[in-house]
Amino acid sequence: MELTRPFYLGVTEVTNAQFRRFDGSHDSGRGEGAVLNADDQPVVRVDWDAAARFCNWLSRQEGLPEAYVQQGERMVAVTPLNTGYRLPTEAEWAYVARVHGRETPSRYPWDGGYPPVAVSGNYADVRIRDTLADTVPGYDDGYRGSAPIGSFAPWPEGFVDLGGNVAEWVHDHYAVYPGVPGQRVTDPVGPASGEHHVVRGASWRFGSITELRLSYRDYSRAARDDLGFRVARYAR
Repeated sequence: MELTRPFYLGVTEVTNAQFRRFDGSHDSGRGEGAVLNADDQPVVRVDWDAAARFCNWLSRQEGLPEAYVQQGERMVAVTPLNTGYRLPTEAEWAYVARVHGRETPSRYPWDGGYPPVAVSGNYADVRIRDTLADTVPGYDDGYRGSAPIGSFAPWPEGFVDLGGNVAEWVHDHYAVYPGVPGQRVTDPVGPASGEHHVVRGASWRFGSITELRLSYRDYSRAARDDLGFRVARYAR
């Protein structure tokens, strides 16, 4: 895999306040007894199409071309991708989370092994072990549900909550084995179609060693109370 087009990636996940500028009626609600709807918490309970529509709205605010078009009831990406706001590709997300600014790829969203020895982000912890089976042993990040953005130190430098707080929609349709083994792919954007989209990153519901690895891949076609998004766009 090779990324050749320079891109921008949102420093934070999109917040409820930011999303409500686009959809004033949105309510992220509650989850496992925790409030998820404060202005400074990441927006959740949005499906992929709603996230794509937000990206188009943001592009219009800044005079950029729209990166998605409506096809029936679904949103689809324009081809080739333009410089409008969009969801990050899986390759872009993985590069920033695992490689950006580091000599060797990172395994977790903290330094060292599992479990983390210091508070580094918002994962399933002792505050929610009454309802979740998998929690980080002995870990307390201070939040039962999602945390306000910026509650933890940036990791990697310049980015907040890439490996925790809420999981994140990315641009790509889901495939078990994306790409072709042994073949170098430039600026991959995933399969042209599919039933599900890729989800990357851990959330306040994730606490197992597998889920907290930065290589962990999930997928969905429905909104969830621990799933949000951040925006990206090509620089040119």
